[in-house]
Amino acid sequence: MSFDRVARSFRLLETIAFGQSLQRARVRWLDTIPRPQRVLILGEGNGRFLCELLRVHPKIDIDCIDASECMLTLAGTRTRRRHPESWPRIQFIHADIRNWSPLHSYDLIVTHFFFDCFPRDEVKAIVHKVARAATPGAVWLLADFTVPPAGILARAHAKFCLRIMYLFFRNATGITANQLVDPSPYLEEHNFVPISRQSSRAAMLKSELWQHRV
Repeated sequence: MSFDRVARSFRLLETIAFGQSLQRARVRWLDTIPRPQRVLILGEGNGRFLCELLRVHPKIDIDCIDASECMLTLAGTRTRRRHPESWPRIQFIHADIRNWSPLHSYDLIVTHFFFDCFPRDEVKAIVHKVARAATPGAVWLLADFTVPPAGILARAHAKFCLRIMYLFFRNATGITANQLVDPSPYLEEHNFVPISRQSSRAAMLKSELWQHRV
């Protein structure tokens, strides 16, 4: 699985399909969380969230993991240009999360539009692996697609859009998932509780803030 083939056109594709809605979902809680000490970002993509994180919380230690080397290059170039003061504190790691294990503990974990790439058993395994690296009280930011719980038209529209997206990304990137998996039960198994949640785009997008409770 790799987003290399679509990396350079990803922002254009995102903007055509969703405007700025995905980016707003990514950054929704940035101004509400305490300054982190060490951050783990999975599947950052081209660096747009990373730059906003550094704008709000500069000079923090960050491990940024992505299976796409091209995405990491784009994220690194963007970050170095916009936040050169933070550059030395960021580790860009080219790895598949399924084969990578954390070497540090993190008080902020970020998985934006990430779990939708994996089937259920892999989502569960990833949450288990990452949650063990969370510090007591750690914050977990999660933005993703969802099927609205109510409304016939809204649900039908979301299911149609997701079907098209999965067809495209399975062919273009080799993702193994073909439907959304809600990671909430696995987060709760590791003592994370939902603190805040916001829906947008007719409840097709969600932006959540979870926190670890001892």
